[in-house]
Amino acid sequence: PYVSPARAAQLGIELLPLDDLLGRADFISVHLPKTPETAGLIGKEALAKTKPGVIIVNAARGGLIDEAALAEAVSSGHVRAAGLDVYAKEPCTDSPLFELPQVVVTPHLGASTSEAQDRAGTDVAESVKLALAGEFVPDAVNVGGGVVNEEVAPWLDLVRKLGVLAASLSAGPPVSVSVQVRGELASEDVEVLKLSALRGLFSAVVEGPVTFVNAPALADERGVTAELTTASESPNHRSVVDVRAVAADGSAVNVAGTLSGPQLVEKIVQINGRNFDLRARGTNLVINYVDQPGALGKIGTLLGSAGVNIQAAQLSEDAEGPGATILLRLDRDVPSEVRSEIGSAVGANKLEVVDLS
Repeated sequence: PYVSPARAAQLGIELLPLDDLLGRADFISVHLPKTPETAGLIGKEALAKTKPGVIIVNAARGGLIDEAALAEAVSSGHVRAAGLDVYAKEPCTDSPLFELPQVVVTPHLGASTSEAQDRAGTDVAESVKLALAGEFVPDAVNVGGGVVNEEVAPWLDLVRKLGVLAASLSAGPPVSVSVQVRGELASEDVEVLKLSALRGLFSAVVEGPVTFVNAPALADERGVTAELTTASESPNHRSVVDVRAVAADGSAVNVAGTLSGPQLVEKIVQINGRNFDLRARGTNLVINYVDQPGALGKIGTLLGSAGVNIQAAQLSEDAEGPGATILLRLDRDVPSEVRSEIGSAVGANKLEVVDLS
């Protein structure tokens, strides 16, 4: 779960690996976005691990639970009852679940009810009232009713991408994020850059848009702390932004970026102390491994065999050891089986595909 241990303790919740939860829970209610990692999360094997007589509810997204496997488990009596208002295919007009008296099914209405629409109108009216009174508007697209400084505005998307990169490389869900602005930019009001980093941090794990408005609320809900610091010195760049994400086990990921040249090109300039100079865009493959002869050739060959083109690449070695990190920008995603092959071929201790679009 994307909740820090500290936040779980505040809520009186015990965090468990999925297999442990399946074997202990009397009721399982699914509350997840549908992502490549969560699709089909509860299938035949997972259902077999549940307690006899378990009751299962999915009111999140269709496709998280294998409906055929669930119907079989209910029919056998292993699952006592189930409730669903979401389905793998919608609208759903035919399902083995519909024939089972132990299963309650309703249409996936979402916010398409008169009550929800009334509430949306009320929210709009309340926001207009706040704006006319000159007060903080929580859903204002320009953040707090103010205009982002023209010196700061070009950095917003880069820092979001740094948040994405830091979260993707983290050993686990980050429990804290630190943003440091160094150089000329540090003299500006850069508080909004902390929100940009949070947007990136949560964008991969939250279904729906993560905005400058809801990013702090998401951090509060998950017990993620965020801080912003500034420093006037920046030895290598006019301005640079560092984003540091710390996981629950204390491990940290540090990434940095800058805007380069008159066109303000977004660049990744550092990953965990290793220097780079690569544009922050598109699909990226980050591999940390022990440098050895032929490693780059193996990576290129495996990617080429899968029809993946390398658009740009940079290797940064560890000055004090045999470790190396390679950053590749690709023309498409890398299939999971190819990722495994590359990891095995070069002995990677970290391999992540990161979308910086």
